[in-house]
Amino acid sequence: MSIVHENRPMSSEEKKVIFASSLGTVFEWYDFYLLIYLTGVIGINFFPASMDPGTKTIFVLLLFAAGFIVRPFGALVFGRLGDMIGRKYTFLVTILIMGLSTFVVGVLPTYEKIGLAAPIILVALRLLQGLALGGEYGGAATYVAEHAPTGKRGAYTAWIQTTATLGLFLALIVIMSIRTNISKEAFVDWGWRLPFLISIILLGISVWIRLSMNESPAFKKMKAEGKTSKAPLSDAFGEWKNLKIVILALLGLTAGQAVVWYTGQFYARIFMTTALMVDETTTDILLGIALLIGTPFFIVFGALSDKLGRKPIIMLGCFLAVFTFRPVFEQLTIAANPDLYEAQQISQVVLIADPSECSIQFNPTGTAKFTSSCDVAKQKLSARSVSSNFEAGSAGVPAIIKVGEMVVNVKPTPEEITAAKEDAQKALADLNAQTPVDEKAVKAAEEKVQLLSNEAKNSEAVFVGNLSKALKSANYPPKADPSKINKPKVVIILTYLVLLVTMVYGPIAAMLVEMFPTRIRYTSMSLPYHIGNGWFGGLLPASAVAIVAQTGNMYNGLWYPIIIAGATFIIGTLFIKETKDVDIYADD
Repeated sequence: MSIVHENRPMSSEEKKVIFASSLGTVFEWYDFYLLIYLTGVIGINFFPASMDPGTKTIFVLLLFAAGFIVRPFGALVFGRLGDMIGRKYTFLVTILIMGLSTFVVGVLPTYEKIGLAAPIILVALRLLQGLALGGEYGGAATYVAEHAPTGKRGAYTAWIQTTATLGLFLALIVIMSIRTNISKEAFVDWGWRLPFLISIILLGISVWIRLSMNESPAFKKMKAEGKTSKAPLSDAFGEWKNLKIVILALLGLTAGQAVVWYTGQFYARIFMTTALMVDETTTDILLGIALLIGTPFFIVFGALSDKLGRKPIIMLGCFLAVFTFRPVFEQLTIAANPDLYEAQQISQVVLIADPSECSIQFNPTGTAKFTSSCDVAKQKLSARSVSSNFEAGSAGVPAIIKVGEMVVNVKPTPEEITAAKEDAQKALADLNAQTPVDEKAVKAAEEKVQLLSNEAKNSEAVFVGNLSKALKSANYPPKADPSKINKPKVVIILTYLVLLVTMVYGPIAAMLVEMFPTRIRYTSMSLPYHIGNGWFGGLLPASAVAIVAQTGNMYNGLWYPIIIAGATFIIGTLFIKETKDVDIYADD
């Protein structure tokens, strides 16, 4: 049939629909993303102090991912309700679950107070958040699309697509405001709770607004005609005709969209603060500027998809990600930490070890001990954010680290230990001979002498000292020099990554809505979206960090999004059909 595009201006009712749906979803994303920006303080408060920092970071990221893992189940539960009882009431329930779960995190006792119960309850709350978000997005996107006039669904639903970034931006602003107004110690102690507690106010606003909304016209029409699905799950996934589209939507659209999104808005931040050692405040300000510049392009690409089509814009975003992620992140290194980049080019670090000694260092309980020379070397290199290459060494031979032409023994020789002890004692004597005596320096020197006198610990202490000397000699910086950060270039790079996000994410809500019939739309579109974003995207930060920790190369984590975005580009280009002119009111 012929599709007539409407060119009239947006009505007041449509503006209300978009505003109400978007505002509630912004608040829900705000709740969900607080954890990623509070990774460090969550690790301190909810996990054992004995757990090493690297494992703690990965574990908190897995906690972040847990909320994403259950999102498809939320999509099934709430998608079914949305297709049976309506869009409005279903995503009213989801925001109540999300808001209350977030508020409880703000009052949850820490590990120090209630032990293992603290992380267990935190995981349970995170799972509730994931279930709620699994029902929220599909409801909001479907609700707006079914209110939109033909020919403007891309532009209208693009407002929903801005909500994830706006929620992230809101979380960033709230956390930064609190951090800058209280001491670091106070923030770690109690200040981190405030962003979670504030969510109860946002919840009240969202519920009040959504109670005033009307049901979507497409659902009301379908319900009046008695055509609602009595079994949305079996109708959506029990028939190959529809199941095939669900699978294609996942592999040919949402998987690639998800990894591009999470690379641009999350992994870029992790990369800057860990690999490039830029302080969190500077990173958040620069990323915030990039988000501010890039966010309007969700609307731009959504509206453009009404004219050019959804598919070509999404596929172009995936294509650019595949071929530019690696060089773009290298340029980010040059801009944010030029000293590190220069040191890597002149004096590459190589770990040479017996492969049988090298373990996968994942330690969620904090009880496992990694004591082989290979594992110790990887831990210390990771702690210094040093990117290294690996070479297989001879069986049974302790690992060594080459920093340029310098060689550092992970298991120092007796002569090296003796020399280190003598140097430490001489340094202490020299400090005591000075007038006036620097008490702080003397105390540090005494602690070093005592450490080197401990037979159980002096070997590792000598290794760490020798590694630090080698890295310093090779001009490896202990952190990014703020005066050398090329801030305009960093903002340009981060803005480019955000623009890729807007390309793949701006048109996708409209496309998913258009791929499925009204009676099972909520269920059908929600599942591939949340598997793609919950599993492929949500696991990206933890997976990428783990890949880097295991391989030693700080760029290797990018293979995760590159491979998935590449697969989506191929599958989407070959098998996904354009949808912009589909009649979403058709019966089938």
